[in-house]
Amino acid sequence: MADSLDTATRSRSRRSDARRSIDAILNAARTVLGERPDAGMEEIATTAGVTRQTVYAHFPSRDALVAALIETAADEYAALLDAAGLDTAPPADALARFLDAGWRFLRRHPLLLNSAVTRNHRPESNDPHDVVPPRLERLVQRGQRTGDFDPSLPADWLAAAVIGLQHTAAEEIADGRRPADEAAALCLESALRLCGGGQAARR
Repeated sequence: MADSLDTATRSRSRRSDARRSIDAILNAARTVLGERPDAGMEEIATTAGVTRQTVYAHFPSRDALVAALIETAADEYAALLDAAGLDTAPPADALARFLDAGWRFLRRHPLLLNSAVTRNHRPESNDPHDVVPPRLERLVQRGQRTGDFDPSLPADWLAAAVIGLQHTAAEEIADGRRPADEAAALCLESALRLCGGGQAARR
């Protein structure tokens, strides 16, 4: 009985150690690749405080590590959107909350603004490109039903356009062309005009 308990304790300890290593590697990858998208596994391992062999034990390739990072980021984005109350706030407020969640997400995961990275390392499941747009599309559809947003344009088109606006604003910030507060304010104003342009703006 004692041997079984010892074995179970050691097994739980190994799983805990592995989870800590994985979390450290993913956090290091987020930081390092966010600053230098072409950084290698050695640099990520050093930042994580583990050996290169440990990184490869959990992630067999750099592509697998980046895909896991994107999948983890999608979970974080979904949690931010869940907390934003998008389905209950007035549509214009919900749109502002959606964009605010996006800003917080992009500050933490600037790597995902790199289209080459996201295009070439899409995870098999839980991709932000699959998780996020439907949430915004539902918000837009609700606003169109209530008359807060213009119903004359397809909701999926408007959702894609709003996400594109935020990416453009983020690039303006990253390139130093606009301060963050100004770019965020312009993005929100543009998104509201885009979604509420027709009937909503004239009421």
